[in-house]
This record gives sequence, structure tokens and C-alpha cells, in this order.
Amino acid sequence: MDRALIWLSLVGFFLASVTSEPKTKQQNVDIYSFHINSTVTSRYAITVITSRVANSLDESQEVHFQVKIPKNAFISKFRMTIEGKTYDGIVKQKEEAQQQYSQAVSRGQSAGLVSSVGRTLEEFKTSVTVAALSKVTFELTYEELLKRRLGKYELLINAQPTQPVADFKIDVHIHENRGISFLEVKGGLSTNELASAVTTTRSGPESWVKFYPTPEQQKKCEGCGENGLNGDLIIIYDVERSKSEGEVRTSQGYFVHYFAPTDVQRIPKNVVFVIDRSGSMHGRKIEQTRLAMLRILGDLSEDDYFGIITFDSKVDTWNRELLKATQSNVEDAKKFVREITDRGSTDINAAVLEGVEMINRHPREGSASILILLTDGDPTAGETNPTRIQNNIREAIGKKFPLYCLGFGFDVDFDFLEKMALENEGVARRIYEDSDADIQLQGFYEEVATPLLTNVQMKYTGAENVTQTDFSHYYNGSEIVVAGQLTDNNLETFSTEVIAISKKENVKYIDTIATQGRSTGVLSGFENFIERLWAYLTVKQLLGKEQLLKGEKKKAAKKEVLDLSLKYNFVTPLTSMVVTKPQGEETQVAHKPKERGTTQRRGHIQLAGTASISGGITARGGFPSRGRIVNTYQAAPPPPPPPPPPVGGADFAQGFPSRGFPSRDYDYHDYSVFSSSDHHVGQVNGPIFLPTFLPTHPPPTNTAPEASPVRFLIQAQDQSEPLCYDIPASQRLRLLQDPSSDFSMNGELIESGGTGFSQITIHYKTDHMTLSTSGIIFSDGQNAVKFLWNQEPTTHETDSVSLILRNKEMDVSMGNTRVVILLREQDGNSFLWPAVRQRPSTTTLPGLFGKPPVAYTAVTLSHPPKLKIQDQEVQVSKSTATDYSIHSAPRVGCWLVPFQVAMQGELSDFTVSNL
Repeated sequence: MDRALIWLSLVGFFLASVTSEPKTKQQNVDIYSFHINSTVTSRYAITVITSRVANSLDESQEVHFQVKIPKNAFISKFRMTIEGKTYDGIVKQKEEAQQQYSQAVSRGQSAGLVSSVGRTLEEFKTSVTVAALSKVTFELTYEELLKRRLGKYELLINAQPTQPVADFKIDVHIHENRGISFLEVKGGLSTNELASAVTTTRSGPESWVKFYPTPEQQKKCEGCGENGLNGDLIIIYDVERSKSEGEVRTSQGYFVHYFAPTDVQRIPKNVVFVIDRSGSMHGRKIEQTRLAMLRILGDLSEDDYFGIITFDSKVDTWNRELLKATQSNVEDAKKFVREITDRGSTDINAAVLEGVEMINRHPREGSASILILLTDGDPTAGETNPTRIQNNIREAIGKKFPLYCLGFGFDVDFDFLEKMALENEGVARRIYEDSDADIQLQGFYEEVATPLLTNVQMKYTGAENVTQTDFSHYYNGSEIVVAGQLTDNNLETFSTEVIAISKKENVKYIDTIATQGRSTGVLSGFENFIERLWAYLTVKQLLGKEQLLKGEKKKAAKKEVLDLSLKYNFVTPLTSMVVTKPQGEETQVAHKPKERGTTQRRGHIQLAGTASISGGITARGGFPSRGRIVNTYQAAPPPPPPPPPPVGGADFAQGFPSRGFPSRDYDYHDYSVFSSSDHHVGQVNGPIFLPTFLPTHPPPTNTAPEASPVRFLIQAQDQSEPLCYDIPASQRLRLLQDPSSDFSMNGELIESGGTGFSQITIHYKTDHMTLSTSGIIFSDGQNAVKFLWNQEPTTHETDSVSLILRNKEMDVSMGNTRVVILLREQDGNSFLWPAVRQRPSTTTLPGLFGKPPVAYTAVTLSHPPKLKIQDQEVQVSKSTATDYSIHSAPRVGCWLVPFQVAMQGELSDFTVSNL
């Protein structure tokens, strides 16, 4: 039976356009109606996506619903209506949904409904079986508070159905009580052939944007065709700001205060840039950093003072003192920036402390100080303990100025940076390793380039349960939003007071509004939007605050988040949505992904069908491995004494090379990512293996090189550190076998001196695939197709097989199993690296990839350390491995155990005579 896949994509506000290859039009499925309705009331957007689909076959078939929503949004409602019966999603405490979650994981491609996609997106997807000649309606609602950046709010909607839709409508209704100062509509869907399909209307405090393209327009527009629309619609606006005191709105016992004064002089700033130049910044990263810094230096005002610090294992300064941004000093600084080169390890602690000291040595009355850290890695030199680093920096700054942490790429420990920024009244932001990374860096700087107020304190009479009221800085083009509950509904007036420090003096803003017997300018049907806005903002702020708390205070914060999430049906990191289906179909569970750790799989984010490592792991020799997804590893002998850094630098404390591959920009939205059931526990569908090994010293003269064993990793249940074990090279191994679907994958390890597999074969029913370092051959039993690793991106599909080759990566989907095979290079040697993205079951399957997570406990007070595995105590040792799932190959920590203990069998049980 053919399967129809419907791709319906909605993209959130303020993000770069996400493009993809047009998808093949699906037959026998008619999306006869597709509506996006977004109502923005005082910056709070409630968006409803409704898709109506008909099965035109005379037999039942599975229909998929897939949309993209902003990462900042909370899903609050989902329902399916089939033959007059409605099936609603129910938000539950995450632990209560664990059983359904595990079942979802076991089903491969249907595991987890929400996944991280790209920079600012999450993907919601589900499917349902629709009877012959029947219809289904999908309806998804999500909510978000639009954030003002650089003087504007942005709502971006991306439409990418797989066919022209007869009834296609996007309606955006914006209601701002103070009035809208400007409104623009941009994006590919508002130009050329589609321009006439966009209409805008403005009347007083309200504006409407409508996009109603005809089926013909959906076929003829740029980037469109038989697959229908493929582009975005961007609505940009700002509001009138006639009062410096801000705007206050009240409704049904709640208030919200928007504060963004414009009649304030700019405060000169003292800014120090702390720039990572370690070995992992090699290539495009360091080039883009230099380019961004040259632009930023050119934008400094002459009354600003600035400093530049670069660091690897050594900390260097452009000048030990802050210097005024005169034309001469700026030109001298640009020369310094142009000469920044990558080398060595990463001493974050010493570099940031030097930046703090530089600012402290230069106090200036009437100025605002800012410290900006840019790094792409974990601390690997000097002080490497993340907690001690955070404590050192918190004590040094002493809440005198904010620290902003920019994490470049996916190798960085984002948890570590985020906590360090939050502790020092700043924010952490990921800089994505794309062609516009320099623009991202410059864009962030522009957001904090113009401080207008410092030490901002918001006070309210007659209010309780108020969100954050103290802010270190207010920047031009931004906005402070505070919400809370009114303590007395009979209160005739409500007063606000804002106290802050401006360039020359202390300032105070006082405002009083009447509240008796009215709600201030609330749309009909949205009377409770302020209450929901308050709940949304409270949950967001508590989730950040909870990271900094301990003990009972931490538990109390988590309980408050959970209670609010359940009350308002928000899918947050502490809740899940259980999506019910018609009787006979399995339940699915939607989790809220998190921006954590590394490789967009931070701490407890995991790839469908792969492992995740959570918590803080510091490997022997100072190799950090916090929060990494580890897909495969190779043997790591005990590290030798540290040699001198290799030419071009190293990013590891022991001097191992920090780069071994050509630079590659990963398109992370290709992977299905979903969160695990607990903030600190990684949970997986099975063991993950990617062969890698550490470079060894050259063998003695006239001595044949010994074959290095390959190290594999297997994830542990409810533990932060995985287990690892060694397998001798030159083995032919059974990697995964699913007897129920006739799927099997085998691989042969390189004989010696290699870092992975020389050949991998995949069998599925009558299909056969052979992958080697020289090329790929796929045969369906009658015809054969050959691929070369360096050819242009290519797609090949049959009824139940999908092959996608892109940039030395072969993505293979066969039945319910998906694996990705990558061609990697190190020291001139090529090897294959396999990773299972989806596997069909949580039960044990034949093969190294087929074993579910291992449960173990540490034997207390044992030396050397011991673990209890399957009622057996075994001596273990702390070791490390290299993760080739990302191009910089980060090191991770693991407990090294014998193969027989980890896999509960002999090696011969997992070998094959022929591939």
C-alpha cells in the first residue's frame, strides 16, 4: 500500500529562511484546505494551523501531518478529527508519559512528535490511518511572546506544501492598543507573481495581512511548481511609543507592562571581546570571526572604550588597558584582529577573568560595561572544571556588569555557557556555523551596542506573582516586559514605577492607569491573553532560573513550572503531550526539545534511534565531554605525555590534533531530534557505535604497525556516563539485524592504522547495498545504481527505500530503519562511519546496534572503581574516545569494560564470515 507524506511547514518569527529540495508530489492525497491563522495581541501571538486532507483511494492509507513552529513557542493544543470524531492531545507530566514515550521511540520514524530543526525551529509531526475515501482534519495551536529586537517585531511564516491547495489562506491579525508605527510585508511569497495575493489593511490599532494565492499562482511563483508553494511571508512591525513610562494593559485580574523608552541619551560603553583562537576555530570559524570583529570595531562610537583578548592555552591582549575608540586605536585594533590565527587548547577561565580584570581596572562614571565571550569548545587547559570556572567568574564579576556568551557551532558545551551567562545577568546564544556566521555575530553585537539605562528596577503597587523586575541593562531597540496578577480587582487605579540610571543621572518613570470595571483594549475572544502571557513569561523565566538553583529551591521552581504548564496546557521541558489516535493505532508523545550541550543534542537531547550522554563528564587528561551525543568511538590507549602542539595548533590538553577532516557545514534540520524524559538523564533506543581512535606515535623502525583496537560505546540506563569496550581490528561484524523486516547491516573494520570500517553492506528484502570508501552500489535485485562520494547531492527512492547522498554522507531509510553512513578522513586515511538514526524496536536485536541500554550502578568506596552490571561486579577504568559525528571530533569520557560484560556475550556471537 502506498504511503502518502504530506509536508506542511510553518516557520516561527525572526529566523533565517530555511530552504530544502522540493518534495515529490504525493498521489491520492488531496490537501483541499490549508489555513494558518495568527492573532497577535500586544505582542502575544496565538497561531492555529488547520489542514484538511482527503484520501482519494478506495483503500485506507497513512497520512502524515508535519509543520514547523518557533523554538520559543509552546504547543498548547493539538487535535485530529476523523469521520466526525475528535482526538485531542493531552498535556501530562513528563514522567507520566514515559511509557508512551518509550513506545514512540521503539517505532523508529514515528518516535517523538517534536524535534529541533535548524536555528529557531521545532518540527511537529504525526500520522494517522485514514479510511478509503475519507477525510481528516489536523489542528495545531501554539503560543509565543514576540521579542523586540533592533526596533521591530518579526513574524515569519513559511509555506511548503507538496501540492497546490484549492483553499489556501494565511491570515495575520495584529492588535496593538497604542497603534502600529509601521508595518511591512517581505519574503518570497510577497514578490513577483504572488505580490497580488498579499493584501494589508490598517485601521487604528489593528492591522490585517492576508495571503490568498490561487492554485495557478501557487504553481507559477518563483520556487513553486507542481509541488506548490515554497517560500516565506515575513510580517515586520513596531508600535507607537508616545509615553516613556511604557504601556500597561490589564484584563481579568492580570496586567502586563511594556517598557521601551526612547527619550534617553545613549550611555558610552566599556566593552571587552574575549575571542577563542584555539585549534578548533580553524578555517571558516576564525575567518568569520575576524570579518565580524572588523565590522564591529568600525561601528564603535568614539566615546566608547574597548579591549580585545584572544586565547588558547595562553591569553593575549591587544592592550592590557581599555582604550578609547579613536580612529587611530580602531585601526590598530583591526590590524591585531587580522592577525588572529588558530592554535592550541582552550583556557576559558583565564581568558574571561582577564576580561573582568580589564574592565575593573577602568571604572568610568556614567558608562555601561559589557563582557562578550566567543568560544567554540569546552575548557581544555588551565582550570577545566566547569563548576569551578563558573564560580570563579561569578565571584570576579560580582553582578557589576553582564557577561554574554556566544557559542560557535555545535562542539560547544551550551549548558556550561548558558549557566555562566545567566549567573552574570547576561544571555547565551548559539552562533550557527553557516555562511552567515559573521552576520550573526555582528547582529548580536548590534543588539547590545547601544545601552540606554542600567540597573533598571520595576515596582508595582497592588500586584503579586510578578515576573522578573530587575534588569542590569536596557538597550536601544529592545523592550522590557513584566507581567503579574492584580491583588485587588476592585482597585480603581494601578500604578507602575521604574527606577534606573541613565547617562547623567538617576531617572524615574511613574504611571497610573484606571482599571475599574474594564479591560484595557482586549480583543473579543482573547480576554484571557494577558493571563496566558503571564503564565508563558513566568514559565520561561523559571526554566532559566531553575538552572541556577539547588536543593529545595530548585524543586520548588520545577514544581511551579510543572503546575503552570499543566494548567495552561503548555508543552514545556517538564511536560509532554500524549497524542491519542483511533483505536488500534499506537499513542505518540510530544516532548519539548531543548537548546543544550553540543551538536544540538545537548545533555538530554537525542537523535531518534541514537544515544545521548547527559550531565557533566570530564575525561581523563582534562578532555571535557559534557552533554555530547556519541555515535561511535574507537579505541583510545592511555594518553602519552603531551607532545608539543602540532603545526596549526591543537584543541586538546594532551596535544591531539583538533581537526582531521575538510570543513563541513552540517544541515542539522535533516535529523529528527527529540528530548529525553528527564533533564539529567539520557535515554536511547540502543547502543551507538562510531569507530574512531586517537593518533598514536610512529612505530619503531622496521617494526610492523600493530592493529589498533576499535572502541565502541553503549549507552547506560539512567546514567550520565556511557560504557565503552574494545574490539580488535580486521573483524567482520554484525551491526544490526531485524528479522521481522529482513533488514540487516554488517561491516568490516579496517585491518590496521584505520579509524573505522572499510566496507559496510546493507540488506533489505531483495535490496542490497555495498558501501566502501571508493563508492556505493545499490541493487534492487534487477537494476543497480552507482554513487560516488564526491558527486552532487542525489536522491534515489523506491516504494520502501529512500537514499539521499549529500556531501560525503549517505542517508539510508529502509522500512522502519534509518542509518546514516559517512565517509571520513584522518591523516590521509579514509574510513566509513555508521550511525543508526532509527531502529524498529527497544528490545534486543541481533548485532552490536541491537542491544538496548545497559543498567549499571557504581560500587561505592571501591578502589579501583567497580560497576555492578547484570548482578556482576566488574573492575572498570576511566577512559576517553573521539566522536566523529561532528567534524571537530570532540573527546568524550566513558567507563571502559570488557566486551563480554558490556554485550553479555562473546565476540564470536557478533561476527560474520561474509558481509
